[in-house]
Parts: sequence; C-alpha cells; structure tokens
Amino acid sequence: MTTTLSPTPRTTIVRGKARARTDGAELHQFLEEALIAHLGVDVGDHPLVLPVAFAIDLAGPDDGGTLYIHGSVAARWLTSAEGRTVCVTVTEVDGLVAARSGFHHSMNYRSAVVIGQARVVSDPDEKARALDLTVDHMIPGRSVTLRASTRKELAATAALAVPLREASMKVRAGDPVDDPADVDPSVWAGVIPVRRVTDAPLPAPDTAAAVPADIRRRAEGLGR
Repeated sequence: MTTTLSPTPRTTIVRGKARARTDGAELHQFLEEALIAHLGVDVGDHPLVLPVAFAIDLAGPDDGGTLYIHGSVAARWLTSAEGRTVCVTVTEVDGLVAARSGFHHSMNYRSAVVIGQARVVSDPDEKARALDLTVDHMIPGRSVTLRASTRKELAATAALAVPLREASMKVRAGDPVDDPADVDPSVWAGVIPVRRVTDAPLPAPDTAAAVPADIRRRAEGLGR
C-alpha cells in the first residue's frame, strides 16, 4: 500500500507546496470522511466533469488500493472512461477566509486529486463489494442490514475502479494572510467556519420502524 503521496510528476504539487500533504494515511482518512467526488473524463467530443458517489478500498486489487465510483451501465462517461486516464477530485470547504484585500480572500479547505487508468469492474464479487462499500461510505454499516442486490440490479449498476497510487492532497487552514501594509485593526479580518451538519432523520411515509442504529449514528456523527 502506498504511504507517501506524489509518486509521479502528474501528482507532485508545484504551486503552494506548503499546503501539500505527503502522508497517505491523511489522504485515506480524508477520503473516508468526504461524501462527493467529481470525475473528469474525456467523452470524445468534449471533457465532462460529474459529481459521483464513491468509496475506497485500501485492500483493493489496484496499485495503492482502489477508489470505486458508482455509475450506470448506460452512462456515456462510464464507457468513455474504460481503459483511459481519468481525474477524480474530492474537496471539503472548512472556512471562508476574509482578508483586508480581495486578493488575499481565500478558503480553508481539504482537497485531493487522484489520477489513474480507469477500469469497469466486471468481476461479480468485486462489483458487489464495490457497491456495498459505496452504500457504507454514505451510511457506515448499512449494507449488511439490506437485502442482497438482485441480478437485474447488479446488471443495471456499474462500478468504475481507479488506482489510488497517483494522488495528491492539499490543505489550507488558519487565518487570512494580509500584506503588512494592509493590516489595520479597525478593518475586520478572520474566518467564517464552515461545517457539515445533519438534522434528525425523516422517516418515509410508508415506514413504521424505529430509526435503526446505523442511521442514528450517521445522523449524530456526520457534523462532528
């Protein structure tokens, strides 16, 4: 398993090196916490970037572990991505940074980029595991409480696998960085924290069941 990031020129951070992270464990932890990824792929006549559900398997069959992306077998981006290099990005905003000049306004964030040759998962067991991991990424422990996917459902659902070997991560945290000449205590500068929160689960109209432990844990812990 890869423990040091930026193993290739494509994922070596050049600009903003001070914000680069090189510990693979930090990347993996971030990917576990984030909810939405964006997949960039060339679909032939134009590039396409789409929000996607995802999951990671550090023991997956690809170099450095596997990042799985959920999709439909009918999706054009899926067929276009097979065997080609794609780019997956994941970002979480942690704060809005207000400086004393527009130039130094910024955001506190965590961001990851994964580049690699994609493959459509064809092995039935790996595909079922990838889809279970995607469900559990959203709500940990959920997949074991559900009925097994039917053959029809598995046939209609696709999973794209991207190796985790080529990856980079940047983090910006802390206060605004003003030019010394702009520092004026009478002008407000600082950070507006941003965080993800959840409200109490809302039951579907046709359910009479009590809120299960997996849903309750996720609702209570997502914003922490």
